[in-house]
Amino acid sequence: MPHAPTPAPPLSSGVRAGLHACVALTVEEPDTALSLRSGDVPVLATPRLMALCEEASCRALEGHLGAGRTSVASRVQFDHLVPVPVGSTVLAEAFLERVEGRRLAFTISVALDAADRAALVGAGRLTRVVVDRPAFLAKAGCVAGSADPPAALRARAPHATSPASAP
Repeated sequence: MPHAPTPAPPLSSGVRAGLHACVALTVEEPDTALSLRSGDVPVLATPRLMALCEEASCRALEGHLGAGRTSVASRVQFDHLVPVPVGSTVLAEAFLERVEGRRLAFTISVALDAADRAALVGAGRLTRVVVDRPAFLAKAGCVAGSADPPAALRARAPHATSPASAP
């Protein structure tokens, strides 16, 4: 009889409301709806905005989940409000509002980083769930490996800011 994976132990006190991080992106052709095949216009694609917000939420949690744990997105609600052309820079922010057991509720937003065109590009909510990395990968049928992410995934992008916590 197969053994069910053990759920992740309770979260440490390091995961608390107020954690946040920002990530910047200068929009290039590969970031567009045309390139990502999510539309036929050469502006920042909604899927790329979602990825940027997820990146910010992951940055906010860096160093707070504990060994052998990770978080996965389980729900996204997002309104994409303004088209953004190639060459523009946007800032995505994720703010951890609530911790409900293993569920982490973030407020996410993306804004243009330009003094002459300040605008909210999009905003919404993102829910992440903390999981035991090896159990999650086993459930997905992935090859067993290290409980820690590969070095390439841990490396910080040069445009990302460090996670910070609110007082």
